[in-house]
Amino acid sequence: MLGAKMQQALNKQINAEMYSAYLYLATAAAFEDLDLKGCAHWVRMQYREELLHVDKFFDFVVAREGQVKLTAIDEPVVGASTPIGIFELILAHERKVTGLIGDLVDLSGSERDHACANFLQWFVSEQVEEEANVSDIVKQLKRIGDNSQGLYMLDRELAARPMPTLAPAADAAAG
Repeated sequence: MLGAKMQQALNKQINAEMYSAYLYLATAAAFEDLDLKGCAHWVRMQYREELLHVDKFFDFVVAREGQVKLTAIDEPVVGASTPIGIFELILAHERKVTGLIGDLVDLSGSERDHACANFLQWFVSEQVEEEANVSDIVKQLKRIGDNSQGLYMLDRELAARPMPTLAPAADAAAG
């Protein structure tokens, strides 16, 4: 059974993951405005991946006999109008999410909730991957600079990102 503090924190994380999805959708719109269809596709796939993260947290709370409580999602503010600015915003956001996951891991330890600590390890690894992927794109955009051909090539590369899938049931149950 899920303790009250852990349940509250996991519900807060469900909201944070929904916000992440919403932010990615907002950045997709920004890339569409820039006519960068590949970048828009990449962040749309990230949007879908964030929704899968919501599902994982939701299912975990339910499996632990907790109560899911959905709250309002803040409006995302992109604020950047260049490809590098948008991806730097995304990188900063992913780093913030990494901190949130770390806080959950710390809480699961202090609450002696070993099942939750185990479940969260998937997200710890996922955040390493998330930050690395976005960091690589930022580095590529810095190398490209004002080179429109380089941006065209990167945009085409990002357009090839496949649809994300949820981890197999065995992995989801283990975390």
